Amino acid sequence: MNDMVNSKRKWHGSVGGIVDAPIAQVWSVVSQSSRLTEWMPMIEKCTNLAGEEGAPGYIRLVSGFMFPQKDGDRSWIKERLVLMDASSHSYIYKMEASNVGLDGSLNSLKLVDYSDDDHESTLVDWTFEIDPVEGVSEEYIIDYLGFLYKSCINRIEGAICTSLEPTSI
Repeated sequence: MNDMVNSKRKWHGSVGGIVDAPIAQVWSVVSQSSRLTEWMPMIEKCTNLAGEEGAPGYIRLVSGFMFPQKDGDRSWIKERLVLMDASSHSYIYKMEASNVGLDGSLNSLKLVDYSDDDHESTLVDWTFEIDPVEGVSEEYIIDYLGFLYKSCINRIEGAICTSLEPTSI
């Protein structure tokens, strides 16, 4: 049965949002694994496993409550960086292993300068490609991931504001 599921076409989805901040500030938040917990509310911890952050082949382990588990345990996903291009403000991570059933999925994030003469803002475009998940409808998983990723995009501006606040001594 697994061979039948794997032979089907990929499921695709995307979500976007505008962040009220310059592209350089948005990139400084979303491109660093150490800052994931600031803008991804479902992530509790991100651990560097191998390689150099920002370089293809870098591997990280994220854990938290991304996907509800029947046993109430935390979700975990081991991700490998496929591509990071600071000049185009984009990256791609592949889910290598997990306890959520999305192994092999690709997540791409791209920033686009959305500023005009009066205001600096950034369009965040997040796309994902997953293998069909047995026992779950395509519509459900695409909607769920879209909701999850949109909630992350909505928190980027707050992460920027927090990092710009002066620290008290």
